[in-house]
Amino acid sequence: MSNPTMRQRLWAEGLGTFWLTFGGCGSAVLAATAVTANAFPVGIGWLGVALAFGLTVLTGAYALGHLSGGHFNPAVTLGVWAAKRVETAAVAPYIIAQIVGGSIAGAVLYVIASGAPGFDAVASGFATNGFGDRSPGGYSLLAVAVTEIVLTAVFLWIILGVTSSKAPKGFAPLAIGLALTLIHLISIPVSNTSVNPARSLGVAWFAGTDALSQVWLFIVAPIVGALIAGFSYRALTGDSEAVVAAEVRESALADA
Repeated sequence: MSNPTMRQRLWAEGLGTFWLTFGGCGSAVLAATAVTANAFPVGIGWLGVALAFGLTVLTGAYALGHLSGGHFNPAVTLGVWAAKRVETAAVAPYIIAQIVGGSIAGAVLYVIASGAPGFDAVASGFATNGFGDRSPGGYSLLAVAVTEIVLTAVFLWIILGVTSSKAPKGFAPLAIGLALTLIHLISIPVSNTSVNPARSLGVAWFAGTDALSQVWLFIVAPIVGALIAGFSYRALTGDSEAVVAAEVRESALADA
């Protein structure tokens, strides 16, 4: 099989981020608190939403990771760049593809959710992230920022470790998916869990000015956590192996 071109890599990143945002946020919007006609609760709850996010990353990474590395998250792209696992020229295109994919997912989810009687994206929150009165548990800006920075850093340390050439082969997507599930189990009550700016932006566009006024934190905090992890992982382990060889990267960029 020939090496993927940049166009193929960007398609994979856009599709993977679409799947993560649609699957994870879709489970929160459509299934978390569902009830039957007789008011019997059948929703999946926070546990189900956490599993949904983990499963989207697991399945997406297995399906698309061989094309692009399976980042599906601007913070992950910046973190692996800091660890010298992806070329600088790919960072901006990857992030653009991820934001586009997440935003398309938010739009599709909005169309579907709007088909239910009485749906209001602003009133429901539409799976957006927030602090203060927009945090599920009412957590402060500082508490949410620390949570997002720490958990994104841990997420990147896990990603960098399990994708190392020294790690057992074939299990990276499983470990990454389980890590994201655990991250959601910890932090849904705090921030509704971002650790991914594209996921946050993808639904914030449709949830009103209050959601958009707070989304900056869910861009900045995950990026800070990811950069801390990327630079520290490389410094502490000395592991700066490139996922894509230099000549392959140059070929992919030339073919874009």
